[in-house]
Amino acid sequence: MSEPSTPQDDVAVEASIPEGAAPLESILCTEELRRRPSRPPDYEKESRALVALATALADSKSNILQTLAETIRDVTDCDSSGLSLLTKGDGGKRFYWPAIVGMWQPHVGGGTPRNFGPCGDVLDRDCTLLFRHFEQRYPYLMPVTPSAEECLLVPFYVRGKAVGTIWAIMHTDRRKFDAEDERSMNALGQFASLAYQTLDSIDDLKIQIAARETAEAALRERATGLEAKFRRLVDANVMGVFTWNLDGKIVEVNETFLDMVRLSREDVTSAGMRWTDLTPAEWRARDELAVADLKATGTVQPYHKEYFRKDGTRVPVLVGAALFEKGGNEGVAFTLDLSEQKNAEEAFRRFEQQARSIVDSALDAVVAMDADGIITGWNKQAEQIFGWTRSEAVGRRMSETIIPLKFRALHERGLQHFFRTGEGPVLNKRIEITALRRDGAEFPVELTITPLESGGSWTFSSFVRDISERKRAEQKLRESELNLHNTQAELAHMARVMTMGELTASIAHEVNQPLAAIIASGDSCTAWLLNEPPNLDKARAAASRMIQAATQASEIVQRLRALFKKTTSMTAAVDLNAVIDDTISLVRHETHKNNILLRTELDPGIPLVKGDRVQLQQVILNLAMNGIESVAGLDAEHKLLMIRSTLSSPGELLVSVEDNGLGIDAEHEDRLFAPFFTTKPQGIGMGLPICRSIVEAHGGRLWAAKNQPRGAVFHFILPIPARNE
Repeated sequence: MSEPSTPQDDVAVEASIPEGAAPLESILCTEELRRRPSRPPDYEKESRALVALATALADSKSNILQTLAETIRDVTDCDSSGLSLLTKGDGGKRFYWPAIVGMWQPHVGGGTPRNFGPCGDVLDRDCTLLFRHFEQRYPYLMPVTPSAEECLLVPFYVRGKAVGTIWAIMHTDRRKFDAEDERSMNALGQFASLAYQTLDSIDDLKIQIAARETAEAALRERATGLEAKFRRLVDANVMGVFTWNLDGKIVEVNETFLDMVRLSREDVTSAGMRWTDLTPAEWRARDELAVADLKATGTVQPYHKEYFRKDGTRVPVLVGAALFEKGGNEGVAFTLDLSEQKNAEEAFRRFEQQARSIVDSALDAVVAMDADGIITGWNKQAEQIFGWTRSEAVGRRMSETIIPLKFRALHERGLQHFFRTGEGPVLNKRIEITALRRDGAEFPVELTITPLESGGSWTFSSFVRDISERKRAEQKLRESELNLHNTQAELAHMARVMTMGELTASIAHEVNQPLAAIIASGDSCTAWLLNEPPNLDKARAAASRMIQAATQASEIVQRLRALFKKTTSMTAAVDLNAVIDDTISLVRHETHKNNILLRTELDPGIPLVKGDRVQLQQVILNLAMNGIESVAGLDAEHKLLMIRSTLSSPGELLVSVEDNGLGIDAEHEDRLFAPFFTTKPQGIGMGLPICRSIVEAHGGRLWAAKNQPRGAVFHFILPIPARNE
């Protein structure tokens, strides 16, 4: 990107080190960067970044720099990223910012002084530097918002010379840069530098080609005033021009041609130099063909050749010529120096070689395919994954090489659909499919396909990763999770059984009540039937009471069986108020026995929740029994256990179990929910951990707090499902 015509300085160019500025070493933490734990390389993300840079190569230098800034932010997960380049018009007295993404994007076009700033320090030391709060040394950066927590800068080279920096900034401490960030920034910077240089050379080549086209147009223009126009062209020195005769003698030359072959005007005129003397032997046959064309048609189309320079070196040129008059002996030649073009072509060849090296070093298999489904690219990793060498794979049909037979028709239909619509359901997405090895074995892979259009033709680049090991690991993880779930279920069942054992008296009391009612109603029914005459209405009423009491006893037994039974979790809509009422019936005898007032404040408007009724009843029962045990040992007359239910927010239901007992010892607060921690002489320390596990499995959370003026309160929250769930 060319520098802005009017620099948008964020700071003054003549800024110098202010008094009291922090020393440089106080804000540098580069050595810490090497010691930090480094995340593993994400070669897939880096490969996508290289593809993005390669795609931008088809555009302009400004897009290369903007794409580089975007890929740096993506790869490093930073808050802002960009580039600083030295200005050219003033001899590099300042840095300007041609491309910025992220929070600092509004500052694009700004810059800093060369003699006092973080970018200047990087170029002076010619190495990566990591700064922390660099505004402490460079106060002109204080107004630039948001401020930088950390800034990682690496040098940016063009043709081997450091001409700027690539930088990434964290504006908060959500993450810190590591050595992997430095490596990926350097790798992307090297790739972008090659692309930038190539585009730079191509821009120069376009100028040269434009000049050549001007020359060709001038050759075709043979009208009145040709001599005057020709003289202006010669004097303009746009390209090398010389006049000659068919014998080979050079009559007149312009300065551009003299500079091209590094000769003086005296060298040409005093020695009677011939243009054939400047031509290497291997090009003379081509020149003879050109002379034949001149004699036959009066012109010769531009062609490539070389000239000797005065020092014996050669210069590649593009030459076109024409006779002043058809059938005449004198004419003019136009020459264009192709040295820069050759350099650009060589740079592009090196760029292609380096790009191939990068692709071969990728951890993923990279496979390219043309619009006909023929493999055109195949890296080293593809050889290892699929079993075909590069020479064996290139030229084969993709569908017959790595796609299982059952998916080939689908592959062909997807390709045709893309050509018709420009769309595809799997393009530019990461998907999992089955691939085929050379030996016929099928295996799972992760695949990303990117279409690229060039010159009206489509190519498809695929990044393929063998995920066989990952799939095996996932299967082992699922088996481990299932075993863990079964173990948790066993512990939960054990806890229920132990709790029910503690409630034996309450259970007996609850069952005895309907049994006593059955006996009393049975006696009454018998008595009314023995009357003379039998009182059938009252006998029926007594029988009805027997049925009602028996039903009540049956329901109690069923609830107890559900709590005792070891079953898998069953999710259904649960009325939590009804669960609380059922639980109260199990502990009421304990509260009566210990002279505890049991109260409830249940919101009748709370909605149903999704969950396992037995597990949720186990949570409420465990918390209630803990409260009873805490209160039972007190001598106070007023002993209270309170259970509440309410909506804590539009999407959450809150249940609280409060007591005014002994409370939670401060030294036990941190270990309250730890497995196997207990303060009960006969406890095993699994009640509260199991309760928390159950609540969290239902998408909620469980915690404890101090009650006022004394005691403890346990809260748990459960999510309320949306209406369409």
